[in-house]
Amino acid sequence: MTNENTLSKLHEMRLSAMAEQFHEQLRNTDFNDMSFEDRLALMVDVEWSRRKNNKLERIIRGANFRNQQACIEDIEYHADRQLDKTQILRLASCTYIQDKHNLIIKGASGNGKSYLACAFGISACRQLYTVKYVRLPDILEELAVARGEGVYKKVMKSYTKVDLLILDEWLLTSLRENEARDLLEIVEARHQVASTIFCSQFDTQGWYDKIGESTLADAILDRIIHDSYSIFIDGKMSMRERHGIKE
Repeated sequence: MTNENTLSKLHEMRLSAMAEQFHEQLRNTDFNDMSFEDRLALMVDVEWSRRKNNKLERIIRGANFRNQQACIEDIEYHADRQLDKTQILRLASCTYIQDKHNLIIKGASGNGKSYLACAFGISACRQLYTVKYVRLPDILEELAVARGEGVYKKVMKSYTKVDLLILDEWLLTSLRENEARDLLEIVEARHQVASTIFCSQFDTQGWYDKIGESTLADAILDRIIHDSYSIFIDGKMSMRERHGIKE
């Protein structure tokens, strides 16, 4: 009866993994040879691991990654992609996030920019940083709607407070002036406070014209260009073609 009460109390305290391990120790006589301290430590380790894994899963789900399966270990280093493995592994350690720096990933459509950005994002999640992935057109539309509904500051805060913000399809199309102003608000709020990954098909020299209004363009680019690491993904064949249906 005492053991049943203990199990019931563990579940009531939401220590379900610890309860499962305690039940297994009661069932399996092999644990009888272990000391009390070792058996207790094992139960604590199981509960700790379960909670840490659950927290990681919540962080990854909350990031809204385009590809939740992306990981640094699965990056393909084909010669024509010209990826620097040493650089990627160094960035995957997330020191750039600790130092509040940014990352610019450039390359043609289909070359794997989004996958690489998500892989960096999931690597950050594994180190328990908060991450948010969003397409630039989506965030600009969301902010426009939020302004009309009177919740602009609340929505803006959700994008400025995360440790790592991934902006995909960065400047894919030219901006209207109000969109450029929204972008400046985000970039300014995160400058030297948090890190951002920018995924773009265009070299940074072409960003100025995409932003449009010269004063806003100067302000936005000045806060990004001088504080960012850069990765260029080349490729004679796109990743979609490499992994597409073969006839």
